Amino acid sequence: MLENTEAGRTSKYVVQELQDPQMGSKEFQEMYKRFSNRILWMDGNVVEGAFQMNTAWYFAVPDDDPVFEEHCHNSDEIIGFYSGDPNHPYDLGGELEVTIDGETRKITKSTMLFIPAGIPFFLMSLEVRYLINTTATIVVGSVLPSFFS
Repeated sequence: MLENTEAGRTSKYVVQELQDPQMGSKEFQEMYKRFSNRILWMDGNVVEGAFQMNTAWYFAVPDDDPVFEEHCHNSDEIIGFYSGDPNHPYDLGGELEVTIDGETRKITKSTMLFIPAGIPFFLMSLEVRYLINTTATIVVGSVLPSFFS
């Protein structure tokens, strides 16, 4: 039995350390670190043939953040926001406002959002009350389209 990423035939499919995509300018990368801690990232650049998925801890949304301006992707996207408390898995531990195709909703529970290709969306605000929230994003494409530059 192989352990973790020990060399083997399928090792190329196992990602256990962050291979940060280094998107955007240095200024953007520094700003991102002030409100988030990326855990893992996988896409076609990390594992040949893989679609894009990333996971992160979010603990704030900074003012004037270009990431959270309304935008859309060429591919479908699933975004998940999850409680960090195993005893209360549906209590988000905070509140976020998200706008999808012009409709805004407040979210306080663990949530998965499906954003169809071409539909505009953005995260308006995130307030963490007492837990750090985890998030996962999946884009059905080999790399995340670049709008971070």
